[in-house]
Amino acid sequence: MLQLSSAGRRELRARAHALNPVVAIAENGLSDAVLKEIDASLKAHELIKIRVFGDSREDRIAYLERICDELGAAAVQHIGKLLVVYRPKPAEPGKVEAPKPPRSRRPETPLRRSKRSHQG
Repeated sequence: MLQLSSAGRRELRARAHALNPVVAIAENGLSDAVLKEIDASLKAHELIKIRVFGDSREDRIAYLERICDELGAAAVQHIGKLLVVYRPKPAEPGKVEAPKPPRSRRPETPLRRSKRSHQG
């Protein structure tokens, strides 16, 4: 299970505020198919929200612990029926991102002289 500092957890909660749930855990509970979908979502997004349809708080806490243990993720927040989970993307070996040069709005053209600069 990944551990987060309180400052890191606070930043992730702020980022997660605008997110919509991408995975739902329904009556069947946390099945292998749901775990696989959560894993795929974490690979794609790093930070996800999960909606749990069920009234048992103990079940939601157990789901969150199982997700974090089996997928190597960190629990960011558990509020109501929403779980927020974070797992950083693994760095791809051999891939180095070079900084991109800044883009200008206009293509480069030679400077034009104004009418007045031609007048003597």
